[in-house]
Amino acid sequence: MHDFELIKYNRSISIIFLILTIFFGFFGQYFFYFKFSNLVCLILILTIGITHGSLDNIKGKKLLKKFKLKKESIFYFSYITFSFLIIILWLIFPSLMLFIFLVVASYHFGKEDTLFNFVDQKINKNFQILFLLKGSIIVLAPLIFHYEQTVDIFSNLFLKDSIFFNILEFMKSDIYEGYGLLNLLLVISIFAGIGLHGHKKSVGAPDNLGGDNFIPDTLSIIFLNIAFNPVMAFTIYFCFLHSPRHSLSLIKELDKKNFTKGFKKFLKKALPLTLITAILFLASIYFLNNYYVLDSAILKVIFIGLASLTFPHILLEYLIEKNERK
Repeated sequence: MHDFELIKYNRSISIIFLILTIFFGFFGQYFFYFKFSNLVCLILILTIGITHGSLDNIKGKKLLKKFKLKKESIFYFSYITFSFLIIILWLIFPSLMLFIFLVVASYHFGKEDTLFNFVDQKINKNFQILFLLKGSIIVLAPLIFHYEQTVDIFSNLFLKDSIFFNILEFMKSDIYEGYGLLNLLLVISIFAGIGLHGHKKSVGAPDNLGGDNFIPDTLSIIFLNIAFNPVMAFTIYFCFLHSPRHSLSLIKELDKKNFTKGFKKFLKKALPLTLITAILFLASIYFLNNYYVLDSAILKVIFIGLASLTFPHILLEYLIEKNERK
């Protein structure tokens, strides 16, 4: 049985997030100097953003039980090895790994920001491509509204060949009556979201769940990328919309009856891995700062570091879902 209270709460988050995004985007500059440095974005990601993945060790224990394995060290070794493998592959094949990361991240964002909205939880296999298309708005929006800045970020991620950038330039260029591929893909992404959120909900769902989150979420993402630079826009989305939703579901899993107790348990369990990850990220910046300016070092750590965490995180969730269906 789906948690209707969780659905209702998440939809409220969408409305509040949209209102705050518009307010700070339009009026924040008149009240205070509203500009995030890359360092501030890093701190937010390390404290708020990555916490929703800091219970992967608990999920790992569940997976070990499925495979009848007792040693937790197997999980930690596999998870860490996979993370370092992603970093090594990025250094060898940066363009390919960036492309794969953008595709995987799009799928992840599209799926995670949609699934909680499904009342019946019966997900058609054909929805997988819709998850990818819907989540691609996170990648497409900064390229459309701040193309040069986004390309500059990509160029800081060890990309050396020009093929990747030539493809982006081609997608940006006008192809038919002023519309480039990036714009057309954005339209497709929006229609994919409409298709997903038009999915019929199960009979017996309460009438007071509130409006669907698709419209406020989409408007928020577009407005964020119009008003703020790409790093800032992504940080705000990742830390204050995507991560809270995932964390909320984890809190409810820890204590379904008492939110306060569940929240305390969540903080206690998430703190160790969050702290370890933060230390590793900061140590990496300290090392890279010997060879690159601080902003460049931070960009490398934010995006390559997130990639090294995203791949094992998504693989873990996939294995758990696959084994739960059996």
